Amino acid sequence: MDQTAILKATQHFGKLLEVQMKSMEKIKAMPDWIDYGKLKPIKIGILAGDGIGPFIAPEAKRVLEFLLHDEVHAGKVEIRDIEGLTIENRAAHMKAIPDDVLAEIKKYHVTLKGPTTTPRKGDPWPNIESCNVAVRKELDLFANVRPVRIPKQGIDWIFFRENTEDLYALGPYGIDVDADISIDFKLITGPGSDRICRLAFEHAKKNNRKKVTCITKANVVKTTDGRFLDNFYRIAKEYPGIEADDWYIDIMTAKLVDEKRRRDFQVMVLPNLYGDILTDEAAEFQGGVGTAGSANIGKQYAMFEAIHGSAPRMVTEGRAPYADPCSMIRAAAMLISHIGYPETGKKLEMALDICGQYEKKMTITGRANGATGTAYTDYVMDWIKNSKLKTAWEGYVKG
Repeated sequence: MDQTAILKATQHFGKLLEVQMKSMEKIKAMPDWIDYGKLKPIKIGILAGDGIGPFIAPEAKRVLEFLLHDEVHAGKVEIRDIEGLTIENRAAHMKAIPDDVLAEIKKYHVTLKGPTTTPRKGDPWPNIESCNVAVRKELDLFANVRPVRIPKQGIDWIFFRENTEDLYALGPYGIDVDADISIDFKLITGPGSDRICRLAFEHAKKNNRKKVTCITKANVVKTTDGRFLDNFYRIAKEYPGIEADDWYIDIMTAKLVDEKRRRDFQVMVLPNLYGDILTDEAAEFQGGVGTAGSANIGKQYAMFEAIHGSAPRMVTEGRAPYADPCSMIRAAAMLISHIGYPETGKKLEMALDICGQYEKKMTITGRANGATGTAYTDYVMDWIKNSKLKTAWEGYVKG
């Protein structure tokens, strides 16, 4: 038995533990929720990202500027680009977020972000932390909120994925103990579990949802997932009018494709990794990850983004102009609603539903046999401008 290797691993874990304990103190000291109604202007930053990001971000920005034109003109909203959050710049600084870029991001109340590249083992890029994970931790964006809605199928799900803990928090900091043993670390905390579970129940309460489901693997991952599940049921007692139940992640992936059961689910809350996997599966019902947006919510900041990756192959193959901008545009709809314009956000969601699920006069394939991102954005905007948008959407939903 190699005692030196054991000592090295123990010291490594101890340093990680010190950092996490300090993080817990920061969480406990966080100020209360920001009030967007008191801000003038609300500052929105656009982060294009990597790969196809610079192709789809301008389309989402174009929609955002169109829908918030009056608010921008009145000085209530300001929309600007933020430069530097690219894999090239991050690699040059050997940081998930270069210091100057992070300082710039913190000047904005909300951001709309394109996909960013996360290096993996074997890539030409250095082993830097995921940009997404780093932004979420730096801004304490603890809640990843992903809606999936297909009215004709009776699907109306919303996922509350814990965003700052689990394997993603410590994923880059695992250790090769020796030639045969590698260990990664999974982090679940009481304060982290409490606040994501409470946000899920608050959403259910405010939106007349009758059920919240917790998803873990607590029968196997007993300590960390067990803590998350215990905290879920403790928070559930504060909401006696809402049904609470739980499922394991493996069977839950099956139940989402079970036509007899999938309509039973409404609000789902789950740890980070399971949330990432399950929401990608759920997005397929809506037309794929290219059609689904997500929100990253904290008390002082919020970031809205596409849920898919940067698709560098599309760029190298010259197909980036045909990339689907709908994920970022749907994220823009969530952003608009979040900052206090829910009717405007709903209008954009209806236009996306009509174009992507019902009328389908134009199709994105990611190749030259489909529409370009710019053409498809024009298609969506034509419906936004259509005075019969709401009537048409209601007609499609009713069949």
